[in-house]
Amino acid sequence: MFKTFFEKLREAFSSVLPVSILVLALSFTPLVNFSVETLVVFFVCAVFLIAGIGLFNLGADLAMTPMGEQVGSGLTKSRKLLLLTSACFVMGVLITVAEPDLTVLAEQVKQVVRPTLLVATVGIGVGLFLLLSILKIVFKRDLSTIIIFFYMMLFMFGMLLLSFGKESFVPLVFDSGGVTTGPITVPFIMALGVGVAGAIGGKNASENSFGLIALCSIGPIIALMGLIIASKGDLTYQLTPESYAINYGLTALIWTVLNVAREVFTALGLIVIFFLVLQFVALRISLGKLIRIGFGICYTFVGLVIFLSAVHIGFMPVGFELGRELAKLPKVLVAAGFVIGMVVVLAEPAVHVLNKQVEEITGGLVTKRSMLLALSIGVGVSIGLSMFRIIVGFPILYYLIPGYFISLGLSFFVPKLYTAIAFDSGGVASGPLTSSFILPLSIGACSVIHDGGDSILSYAFGIVAMVAMTPLITIQILGFRAVVSKFFRNRTMMRRIQDADDEQIIDFV
Repeated sequence: MFKTFFEKLREAFSSVLPVSILVLALSFTPLVNFSVETLVVFFVCAVFLIAGIGLFNLGADLAMTPMGEQVGSGLTKSRKLLLLTSACFVMGVLITVAEPDLTVLAEQVKQVVRPTLLVATVGIGVGLFLLLSILKIVFKRDLSTIIIFFYMMLFMFGMLLLSFGKESFVPLVFDSGGVTTGPITVPFIMALGVGVAGAIGGKNASENSFGLIALCSIGPIIALMGLIIASKGDLTYQLTPESYAINYGLTALIWTVLNVAREVFTALGLIVIFFLVLQFVALRISLGKLIRIGFGICYTFVGLVIFLSAVHIGFMPVGFELGRELAKLPKVLVAAGFVIGMVVVLAEPAVHVLNKQVEEITGGLVTKRSMLLALSIGVGVSIGLSMFRIIVGFPILYYLIPGYFISLGLSFFVPKLYTAIAFDSGGVASGPLTSSFILPLSIGACSVIHDGGDSILSYAFGIVAMVAMTPLITIQILGFRAVVSKFFRNRTMMRRIQDADDEQIIDFV
């Protein structure tokens, strides 16, 4: 156990180190002016961030992933479709309520939408689309067709928001789809898909196990669009810079940790209770496995508390201040956004969970290194483009509509496995650090470039949606390259066979 934990710490250290070095390097340039106290708090939080990621990843391996596999395979083998779909809907709602980055987003827009209402709406959206995802696996339906249909529906609802004069909410609703797939959701949903697909079997079992994250990212967007269209009254956003200030007091530190612990305990507690109900009703997991899962839940709880506390105390304020300082030089802001995007994705816990599962399920066909490189480039491009949008000031749909059309178009030319992995990767890349470091950076930059208020809602938000979109293109380009390489390799082989003379051909007749 200790050997595994130290391995997780080593991975966490290599993930957090690039972000820390980047912030330190910028602090020694004239571009930013951080106080010594701010840097000390940031680097202390970085140390705790490493410990939190390490404990969380260990807990995900011991608890969240086995729970997902057991629920998926156990309920599928029971051959009770109603029980399977009902359980998946409830689990979808509960894991969304437990998702920390959704809580972070909800707190940053509480002036517009009540946090409890936003979380509940998004949770119902995830639950419904997790149910749909399971039905896709059971009835072996094509993922690309389903995704194309629902993205067309997304853009139709987006146009309705524009016609109702609520275009400033378009970035927020698309952000909601990105933040729902984070460190708690990804291990569970991915393992759930593997469990269901494995129990059903078939030659495409590995391919069918992917795509759940992609579909579960669509549900919150549609649900929140419906809520905003149905809402009445004047909805306005007001920036409160005080919420991004570092508080050096011991009392504030203790209260932050206690609040985070309470939220994580409540969220994980709901998941555990429902899992125990399923255990007595249908699963019947052995006591040894339950004890192992119990230890994993404890590691997950402690890891998430440390991780989120470090993010709230050190990373959100530094991200906001970094955005304000870099906004004074717009060209530098775009370049810095690209670099920051490339390194921040390395610190996302769910990214490493996904990469590991992808490498295992594809038998090394898609390596962790190639996945991480493609995700880093994609996220870097998305942050750079988002900074450019803040400077120029134009609707997020100018990016999203062409981007999704390109990604959906690529799905016709690459293996379906790559398409499923790509759409899952988009949801995974937009994790807690995106909503708690990149989004505050975007808000800080927008508060300097624009006049604040609803302009922040229009231009600063949407950056999570961009982070979720660009990996769809880069991962599928990775698949397209593999297809082209295989085509030319086969053609070269056939040419060599055709050009071979008779003496090189052995006749066995």
